[in-house]
Amino acid sequence: MTRLNLAAVSLAAALAFSVGSDARGQLPEGLTRIFNGKDLSGWHISRTTHHGATGSYTVKDGVLLMQQQPFGQGGLLLTDKVYKDFDLYLELNPDAGFNSGIFLRSTESGSAYQIEVVAPGDATGDLIGEGIRFSQPKFLTEKIPVMSVWKTGEWNSMRIRMVGEAPRVTTWVNGTRLYDLQMPQNDQVAGVYGGMIGLQLHWTAVYSPVAGSGTGTRPWQLQRYRNIAIKELD
Repeated sequence: MTRLNLAAVSLAAALAFSVGSDARGQLPEGLTRIFNGKDLSGWHISRTTHHGATGSYTVKDGVLLMQQQPFGQGGLLLTDKVYKDFDLYLELNPDAGFNSGIFLRSTESGSAYQIEVVAPGDATGDLIGEGIRFSQPKFLTEKIPVMSVWKTGEWNSMRIRMVGEAPRVTTWVNGTRLYDLQMPQNDQVAGVYGGMIGLQLHWTAVYSPVAGSGTGTRPWQLQRYRNIAIKELD
């Protein structure tokens, strides 16, 4: 492929997966919303995760707001539906210092493959394990530093494709492919193939408001999600 054609393909991909201008912005073609922007229909809060079970999950103006409640106690929001192979798209705008993750093929208790979210931070977008014995992945492409495309304090789009029992995972941020990797085996507990999509509200050892965050009116962290959509793949 020529450099000119390669540039054209890269530009087309960036435009196709650009962030919408509002909470109900346009989605990439072929994906179906799994968050309706009004309530938590199709989702449930896990009562068995080690991150906690008292976190606050509210919806305002098409945006899912996730907050620790009380300070230090988080949780895990899961889809009711189980997925195997899929193309997942979402937009996120976390507060600075937010430590969270997007769980892939999760169990009810939160054992899953995880896409890390640390805002801002070089680890955002990395594939790691949560409650599983995580094998060493083989990278099929060069890994792009996420901070070269991440927009701190703004909405960012993330797309994650997961295919295969021993999953091949490809991740894009704001239309730029960060990496394409192949796991050598299925690391899920008991070899289960599939699971729920989860949004982690990370716990912390801090049990009081952080200086500068307000006087009891604003929790330590605030995570925002919108335009969550998925396409199941054969």
